[in-house]
Amino acid sequence: MSLIDSHCHLNYPGLVERQGEVLATARARGIAGFLNISTRQAEWADVIATAEREPDVWATVGVHPHEADAHPDLGAAALIEAAAHPKVIAIGECGLDYFYDKSDRAAQRERFAAHIDAACATGLPLVVHTRDAEDDTAAMLTDAVGKGSLTGVLHCFTSSEALARTALDLGFYISLSGIVTFKNAKDLQETAKIVPADSLLVETDSPFLAPVPNRGKICEPAFVADTAAFVAGLRGVSNEELAATTTANFFTLFRKAVG
Repeated sequence: MSLIDSHCHLNYPGLVERQGEVLATARARGIAGFLNISTRQAEWADVIATAEREPDVWATVGVHPHEADAHPDLGAAALIEAAAHPKVIAIGECGLDYFYDKSDRAAQRERFAAHIDAACATGLPLVVHTRDAEDDTAAMLTDAVGKGSLTGVLHCFTSSEALARTALDLGFYISLSGIVTFKNAKDLQETAKIVPADSLLVETDSPFLAPVPNRGKICEPAFVADTAAFVAGLRGVSNEELAATTTANFFTLFRKAVG
């Protein structure tokens, strides 16, 4: 059985200091691949360097909505240029976060639009973060898909079933993190049951959001096995089937990883 951690931050504090050990521990639990996510332009080089060094690690280039104000000049061109690297397989993470409002909402939408343009131009999928911004997220993605070819994933999904269905209708994938294992995540658990098998991914978002039974610990990519086992139970399938399905979905969505 092998799994892919479709969203982790290997260069964040808590993991970067023992990155080799973290990866070895995950591999020992059957984690066969890792998508190392960037959240600000200054870290792109380090995130890509990790992917260059580790054959089972890939990278993204993007700017988190929290960082939108700090990147006023970021446009699609910089993302497109960075995405030419052979180990960069997606654009993001990007999107809208109206819960924390760490950046101006107009700036968030401008940066998100730049990422969408870059994804359309490169043919790479979009890794989307959305929190308390369902209407604007749905509207921007719907508009973009209507204009051309665009696909991607709503990562660490915690939104409503309605947004999940909208994303699925647009051809996007839904990725579940350790949050789905939390006792207070009943609505999310119900949504997890209705996502079509061919549109489902699993992730850790490590070093954050460690799943049960690892609550309170620094989250590691190895813990994606615990999230996957929980989701398999919710959906009434074996751990092996869930692993095989989500791994196949990863390589279907992130086509550049196959090469």
